[in-house]
Amino acid sequence: MERTEVATLGEFGLIEHLTAHNETRHAGTVLSVGDDAAVIDHFGKQTVVTTDLLVEGVHFDLMYTPLKHLGYKSVVVNLSDVYAMNATPTQITVSLAFSNRFSVEALSEFYEGVYAACEKYNVDLVGGDTSSSGKGFIVSVTAIGEVAPNGFVTRKGAQKGDLLCVSGWLGAAYLGLTLLEREKKIYLENPKIQPDLEGQDYIVGRLLKPEAQKELIEFLAEAGIVPTSMIDVSDGLSSELLHLCKQSQCGAVLYEEKIPIHDAARQFAYQLELDPTACALSGGEDYELLFTLRQSDYDKIVLNENISVIGYITDAEEGAVIMTKGGNRHKLVAQGWQHA
Repeated sequence: MERTEVATLGEFGLIEHLTAHNETRHAGTVLSVGDDAAVIDHFGKQTVVTTDLLVEGVHFDLMYTPLKHLGYKSVVVNLSDVYAMNATPTQITVSLAFSNRFSVEALSEFYEGVYAACEKYNVDLVGGDTSSSGKGFIVSVTAIGEVAPNGFVTRKGAQKGDLLCVSGWLGAAYLGLTLLEREKKIYLENPKIQPDLEGQDYIVGRLLKPEAQKELIEFLAEAGIVPTSMIDVSDGLSSELLHLCKQSQCGAVLYEEKIPIHDAARQFAYQLELDPTACALSGGEDYELLFTLRQSDYDKIVLNENISVIGYITDAEEGAVIMTKGGNRHKLVAQGWQHA
């Protein structure tokens, strides 16, 4: 592969190269990349802003994470936070710090993923920065969104009797990470052995190329539903539910049998002698949405196969508990839950 050193372009030349084909999709993007700052007009709507920092060796491993996938995921994890506020993402900024082991071609590959996410989720790239790094690769993405005045949803608002719901499937990303880490270890011990992902495309894909819940937010809006509280599932179901309970000053009952776990994830967990429920509770990086609804909204969601009702909200003094398939009641803890 051709390799162009970043130093041959310089910082501004690199930015021009990476953003040469940048497209603007929103009328609200008044001024995009190329000036000291972007200019955004949300036409009377309220603005939502969130930032995430991804650090090589902490949040991702480039031994098994393609740069294009990393670019895509870096955007998606931020958009997930915007959707968790019941808002619509409209713009992002992307800042990178990298060592001299990264070429212009490598950074261009990363940006291919960024632009793919921008296209899928209809957001504009409006700025960012680049810097040298003594070691490794660092990504900082800021996402900006819009929401109707006071239409945002926070972690605070769940009420006793509300339904506890979650989108999609849980636990697969953790299992994908477990598989990739196992194959990495085998490869490092013997580089002649090629990685064997055992046809586990689903769980690997859930880790390397997650999706944000755009369709869910659109469905809720079309159905006239405003969740009473919401949070995205990035650190595991148990951790997120405890955050929600703390902020809303409530308790919750979670039913193990209702937690949505994909068959591919369940079978691979059994293969590794892991508890699928524990993977869902403490695995993280699923980027689904955990939210609460009034019971009166149940009829509006019952036919949506992407939404699972997994429990209900109780008084704060009752705490957050999980009811096992065997009918036992256990206190929910942030590091996950183990069968008694």
